[in-house]
Amino acid sequence: MMNICVFCSSSNSVDKKYFQEAENLGIAIGESGDNLVYGGTNVGLMNQVAVSAKQAGGKVIGVLPKLIMDYGISADFLDELIITPDMAERKKILREKSNAFIALPGGFGTLEEILEVITLKQLGYHNSPIVFINTNGFYDSLKAQFELSYVEHFAKKEQNKQYFFADNYKSALSYIKKDKRQDVKPKWD
Repeated sequence: MMNICVFCSSSNSVDKKYFQEAENLGIAIGESGDNLVYGGTNVGLMNQVAVSAKQAGGKVIGVLPKLIMDYGISADFLDELIITPDMAERKKILREKSNAFIALPGGFGTLEEILEVITLKQLGYHNSPIVFINTNGFYDSLKAQFELSYVEHFAKKEQNKQYFFADNYKSALSYIKKDKRQDVKPKWD
């Protein structure tokens, strides 16, 4: 059993294809007997993945800063809801409670969270699998930006083994389940 952290959009305005992928991922997590760890809200893809995981029999853990809870968008169906004083503590708890990380499409918050997880892996703070689900090519430009970082020597090419771009939820979960933890080499020359 794994605790899989999913970072994703809190927008209700995104296209239904993104909601469908969030639903598929949530169902697959719930049916597999794994647990979902996520941001704790009842909006956007965040809500969809959590509702789907819960309905499929999974345990759902939400981690929410008090400020966001005060907006009235915390989910009320969770097995566990942890309220934190701020976003920094939220991200810390999400990381501590998880042993795999997935980014569905999302905005600035999603990018900030998943990139921090990559950075911490790069520095040796953890060695957990990290996956981007590239629904409808959403992460193609980010993938190209990563490649430019390697070409221009801002990052070592072998660091591309620290994360995986999956075409869909099945590929993402397959990667996580087959992940062979490799020694993380220092990022410095």
